[in-house]
Parts: sequence; structure tokens; C-alpha cells
Amino acid sequence: MKKQKTKLITSIGGQALMEGIMMRGPKKCTMAVRKSDGTIELEEVKPLDWAKKHKILRLPLIRGVVNMIDSLVTGEKALMRSADKALEGSNEEEEGEPSKFDLWLEKHFGDKIINVIMVLSTVIAVVFCIAVFYFAPTWLYNLTAEWLTFMKEPVLGMERFWQSAFEGIIRIVLFLAYMSFCTLNKDVKRVFQYHGAEHKTIFCYEYGLELTVENVKKQIRFHPRCGTSFLVLMLIVGIIIGLFIPINHPVIRPLVKFCLLPVTVGIGYELIKICGRHDNVITRIIASPGVLMQHITTKEPDEKMIEVAIQAMKDVIPENGEDRIG
Repeated sequence: MKKQKTKLITSIGGQALMEGIMMRGPKKCTMAVRKSDGTIELEEVKPLDWAKKHKILRLPLIRGVVNMIDSLVTGEKALMRSADKALEGSNEEEEGEPSKFDLWLEKHFGDKIINVIMVLSTVIAVVFCIAVFYFAPTWLYNLTAEWLTFMKEPVLGMERFWQSAFEGIIRIVLFLAYMSFCTLNKDVKRVFQYHGAEHKTIFCYEYGLELTVENVKKQIRFHPRCGTSFLVLMLIVGIIIGLFIPINHPVIRPLVKFCLLPVTVGIGYELIKICGRHDNVITRIIASPGVLMQHITTKEPDEKMIEVAIQAMKDVIPENGEDRIG
């Protein structure tokens, strides 16, 4: 498709869910889910909105960390809620007798069980990410550097350069492998299709076109403000930050890099905002690794998925145009 000139840039962003999409505007956050009976149900989602409540949290670098926490918490709540809605009335929703473990959870946590599951899943995910994306690359570097002597070259700080580059490449490869593996699951693949529908719908709106299935289908599915691009930028920024860490210890170095994660997030967020607001040679270069990654994390949606994205989008567009940032 021939690239069109964007008429406006919107602050509206979204997230793909289970059989649905969440769109977040300046005043409202809504998720639209395709239920098992074929109908589309809209439900408002309440974000944390810390940045709106406290001015200091809107400062550059700080706002990146705050918005990431907000997106993770709000996104996970919406994802779990969408899964429940998508299964309402379906055969999959029917369950047999609860196990002893289910009864124990119900007895001790009651209605708070969803929050408990969210906390546990988050803790497990964080521990897994620290182990895989922080400790494993440093351990592999120390193992490899034993027989690749040029990596130990101390001249002009080359040892630090090789270590940071090696660790960064390993993280990117692991991330690529993980996302590629996820596409083998049919449910995840459908989420990636909804991800594509989200991007195409936002593009359609930014081009000033009527939000119809036909207009949305014509758009590309790779958006510079995508969360995938943000994650890739974080990986690249992490390589640069690693150059300034003069520590090689296999435990201390990963811990220092993890403690510097807020800095990485803050810088990555500012870069993604710049790429979202401006379209020039420099921003295209910055955004290009993330756009390439979106070939994995976004897939072409079908018309029914696009219908869901349009419904979510229409519900969060403000009448006064305050979502327009460019």
C-alpha cells in the first residue's frame, strides 16, 4: 500500500486482548470483546492514572516508568477480564467439580483470588525475566570469553564494549525466540491478529478516514508507537547503558543492570514518544528495529477482529479532539 501522509497524530493507544482490544484515550479506557455468541461487548476499564493525579510523575524519564507500571497493571486486568467475557456462555466455560486446591484457594482468599493470581503471576514473570534476560547473558559472556580472548581486550575499554554488545545481542535473540515460539500457539496468534487490527484502526483514524472495515483493512499494521517497539528500544538502550558499568561479576553486574531498569525504561519511553510525534529519517531509524519485530507480534486480522477494534476506538475518541498531539 502506498504510504499516506498522516493528517494527525493521536495519543490514543491500545492493547490486544483475548478475542478483543482495549483502547485508551485521554478521558476514557474501553475494552471491546467478541463473545462466544458473536456479539461485541464494551466495558470501561479503570487505569491507575497516577500521572494525572501527581504532576511530578509527568516529568521526563519519570513518566516512562509510571506509564509502564500503569500499562502492565491495567493491561493484565483487562486481559483476564477479556478471557472471562470471551468464554461466557461457551462450552469451555463449564467446569467439573473443583479440586481440593481450588477449594482451599476459595476458602482462604474468596473474591480476592483474582488479585492473588495476578500478584503470583507477576512475581513469577519478574523472576523469570531477571534470570533469563539479566543473569543468563552475563553468565554466557563469562563462559564464552574464556576461549574468545579478543573479548578480554582491555585497550580503550574494548572488553566492556564486547561484553555489553554480547549481552545485548543474547537478550535480543532470546526475545526473538520467545516471541516466535509464542506464535505457534493458536490463541496467541489470534491475539497478534487483534494487535494488527488495533494498529490498522489507529492508522485509519490518524489518516482522517471514516472508521469502516474497508478503510481499516487498507492500512499497514506496523505502528511506531507500539509496545513491541518500546521493548526493543529498551533492549538497545540497555546495551548502551551496559558500556558504563565497569563490573564483570556474574551476580553483581546483572543486579546493577536490573537496578538501572528505570533509567532504561525512562529513556526508551522518551524515544518512543519522539518516534510517535515525528516522522523523519532519524525517527525512522530509531523505530526500525521495533517495526521489524512487529512482523512477529502483529498479524493480519480478519474482518470480525477489525469490527471489534473499531468499536473500542469509537468509544474513546473525545469530541473536542484533545487526543491530537500532532
